[in-house]
Amino acid sequence: MTVKITSCQEYFDRLGERFVADAAQGVNATFQFELTGDGGGTWHVTVDDGTMAVAPGAHPKPTAVVSAKADDYVKIANGEINGLRAVMSRKMKISGSLVVARKMQHMFPTGNI
Repeated sequence: MTVKITSCQEYFDRLGERFVADAAQGVNATFQFELTGDGGGTWHVTVDDGTMAVAPGAHPKPTAVVSAKADDYVKIANGEINGLRAVMSRKMKISGSLVVARKMQHMFPTGNI
């Protein structure tokens, strides 16, 4: 199945298609995404022991916050930019619990899956 997205909104609308419930077993966290520029916005994803829910807007106490330009995040989600390289090159910033944030790569794989 191909899950290539063209916008941040589409990413969050279709995030359930990428979600790997087995990788989220035992994880209880809220990930906030602050994506700037055209097509950007703020969303948060709550993971609760193998389930997930997406909501628009900010969460009062996110576990980890991902910040990037909207167009860069679309490229990251599609696997055109490696997530680790995006952090190293400052195209994406992660704050809060880095330990929990690292689990995102397994729960929400990037690229055409």
